[in-house]
Amino acid sequence: MLKNIPVGDTERPVPRWALRLAKALPFIVLPHCLWRLPFAFDFRMGTVDPNAGAYVWWAAPYVIGLSVVTEALTILTLGLVSGWGEVFPRWVPVLRGRRVPPLAAVVPAALGGLVLAVLFDGMPLGWLGVFKEVGYSNGWWMVLGRVCTSTAMFWGPATLALAWAYYRRRRPGAA
Repeated sequence: MLKNIPVGDTERPVPRWALRLAKALPFIVLPHCLWRLPFAFDFRMGTVDPNAGAYVWWAAPYVIGLSVVTEALTILTLGLVSGWGEVFPRWVPVLRGRRVPPLAAVVPAALGGLVLAVLFDGMPLGWLGVFKEVGYSNGWWMVLGRVCTSTAMFWGPATLALAWAYYRRRRPGAA
C-alpha cells in the first residue's frame, strides 16, 4: 500500500532521515494498534481492571475504527515528505493544483505531535508508579503490553520532527 504513494517527489530535497522516518512511522505504531484489537472482542490481554465495565456492542466498531484512524493518521504524515504535501492533488475540489501554504501543514502537524506526546510519552511514569496504571494478571502480559504500546511514544516526537523538517524545507528563503 505504501509502495504506491509517491514520497520524496518534492520541490526541495527531503532529508534522508525524514523520508525513512515518515515511511517507517505506520509500522512503528502498528503494534500499538494490533494490541488494541483483542479488546474489541472482550479479550482483556491479561489486564486486570476492577473498574472495567461489561462488554458493550459498540466496542468492536469503536476499537477497530480507532486503530484504522490511527494508522491513517500515521500515513498522512507522508504528506510532510511528499509532493502532495506541497501542492494540492487534482482530486481536491477548488484547491487542486494550488500550493499548500506551509503553515497549513506545519501547524496541524505540530499541534498533533504535541497532543500525541502528551497522550503517550508519559507512559514510563505509569510504569514507575507515578501514575496509576491498569494491572496485569502476570509479568508476561505486562511485558507484552508494554512492548506493544510503547511504540506509540515515538509517534508524537516523530511527527514533530517531520513537521520541523517540512517547515525548514518550505519556509521562505530556504535553500
